[in-house]
Amino acid sequence: MTTPLRMLLTLLVLQLLPGCEDTPPRPSFDAGAPDAGPFVWDGTYTELEEHGDWVDRGPFAPCGFDSRDASSSACEELSRFDVSDCAPAALAGIPQEGIYLANTRDERRLEDGGTLISTGPVGFQLRSDGGPSTLFDEPLRFRDTQDGRFSLIGTNTRLSLTMTLVGCQTPATNVITGCFASCRRGKVSQQGTFEAHRVATWAGEPESSGGLTLLSERHVAQGQPVDVYVTLDHAYVVSLPYQGRDGGLTVFDVRDPKNPILTASISLPGDNFWNGVWAWGNALYVASSSRGVLVYDLSHPALPVFVRSLPTGAFGAHTVLVDGGRLYAMVPNTGTYVYDVSQPLAPVLRALVTIPGDFDSGGPHDAFVYENRLYISNAFGGYGVMDVTDLDDVRYLGLYPRPDFGFAHHSAVGTFANRTLAFEGGEFHSSHLRVLDVTDPARIVKLGEFRMRPVTSIHNLILRGTRLYVAWYHEGLRVLDVSNPTRPTQVAHYNTFRESDPSRGDSLFEGVYGVRVPGDGHVYVVDSSRGLLVFNEL
Repeated sequence: MTTPLRMLLTLLVLQLLPGCEDTPPRPSFDAGAPDAGPFVWDGTYTELEEHGDWVDRGPFAPCGFDSRDASSSACEELSRFDVSDCAPAALAGIPQEGIYLANTRDERRLEDGGTLISTGPVGFQLRSDGGPSTLFDEPLRFRDTQDGRFSLIGTNTRLSLTMTLVGCQTPATNVITGCFASCRRGKVSQQGTFEAHRVATWAGEPESSGGLTLLSERHVAQGQPVDVYVTLDHAYVVSLPYQGRDGGLTVFDVRDPKNPILTASISLPGDNFWNGVWAWGNALYVASSSRGVLVYDLSHPALPVFVRSLPTGAFGAHTVLVDGGRLYAMVPNTGTYVYDVSQPLAPVLRALVTIPGDFDSGGPHDAFVYENRLYISNAFGGYGVMDVTDLDDVRYLGLYPRPDFGFAHHSAVGTFANRTLAFEGGEFHSSHLRVLDVTDPARIVKLGEFRMRPVTSIHNLILRGTRLYVAWYHEGLRVLDVSNPTRPTQVAHYNTFRESDPSRGDSLFEGVYGVRVPGDGHVYVVDSSRGLLVFNEL
């Protein structure tokens, strides 16, 4: 996801995301082997009700904020916070360092007597090494975390927002709850409670499990790495600009997965915001936010040569994929460009596919092709299905809507018990895995789900047989057994997120971005800080 788009979407999420009443199931860690013997699903299931990503569990803490007679500096007045029922002794034991992600909960009365409950994500980092502690990845204006006090005041300059967090309790290891208030343009815009998790660790969870072994790790010097594609014995990593470093393309020779060798670093002047990558034949396709799709010649795999760009309008391409001799380029606020790549280095535009609501929803973020159907993760517009058998007669088949402004991000589709199932993931806090029966796109049904911590976000995923490899940002790489798709079961994981890694911040978008399983016996992962990581395939 591009940074400007993230800013807009974060603002929307902060403003209004109604919750639900149900309590989410506690995620299972290293749940062990699935059912004894090879599980054969018979295709039966119970339809699950859709409650959205964030699930409301009520106020997080017994504290409050007095917004009466609020002045322009009300959010910074700590005396307005009632913490009389809090636990300062427990707060005194909080480590003076760590990266936390939090969910806020704002509850307010409406004029008609109803209640509006909204949620939003926020991150903060506490430093004890002399570096700046942050909120919204910007230096804190005020911090008091001594002797049972926990107060943070910070400003998000991008959103002209001032926020204060005041701690109240520590209900579990590495978890802080409390109250917050935010002000915008001199007025209190939101107030309520929050729950923050120190994201680098789960209580009792090891670094890895299930036989997933890190074979090698290579730093990517260009920007922030976000995607990878492996072909012709090389790994092609694309990056976004980050902290003053240009993005671009980094190439590694991976003939020896235990010892990848850097062969090239490529960036184009004024064009290096590269978010997605795919290969077909002797061509490499890069999604550029500036120039659409960039085409590189892989005749010499170690040293790609730029051939041409395929313009996609003002928004550029966000993601790309190739299936059945066609190149698909997903363009925000526009649609999906489809090219004939029978000559890989000379794509020919064949169609621009749009679904209802493209322009209002943010448009296609990513897509998946399976049996002549295009499955479009249409941002805030839901998960749509198109028949692309005949590009001259593309047909809209159906949509799985997203409640509470949920964001459709990525998916993988396969056949189980003669039914077509989509494993669909969102983005933003509390996003998780859904298992959808898309056999009849006119009536898509949810039959399973898998959640991690409510403060983190899922990102990309790859389906290989009955194994689902999930890039889950701060949760690292998660491997699920989906032989029983009604009950995805974690069988392995690797935590890549470490607070000591360079350039770690308090953003929701940190950790594992991309994953590829090319069938060579290895799993290739890109982490926003650590770069290219190579694991064994399970």
